[in-house]
Amino acid sequence: MPHSTAERKRVVTRLRRIKGQAEAMERAVVAGTDCGDLLQQLAALRGAAHGLMADVLEGHLRERFGASADRAAPAANPQAEIDRLVVLVRSFTR
Repeated sequence: MPHSTAERKRVVTRLRRIKGQAEAMERAVVAGTDCGDLLQQLAALRGAAHGLMADVLEGHLRERFGASADRAAPAANPQAEIDRLVVLVRSFTR
């Protein structure tokens, strides 16, 4: 989760944009929009979600392993943290 106020605001803004895209898609489906147009909107929605996921993942990695990690409390179980990150990265690449 983003920890600074600026990061949280940026993530919430992006989530609201994604929500708006999903709501627009719902309206398009109800209106009977052409499948090609829906697929284009789906691709945009997927891109927005993947972009957000990449940013949050980057922030997490920087927090855990970056310069600020030196000041943070070390992970109680570093191997468990690595395993958790591997699962996150694998889910990201699906």
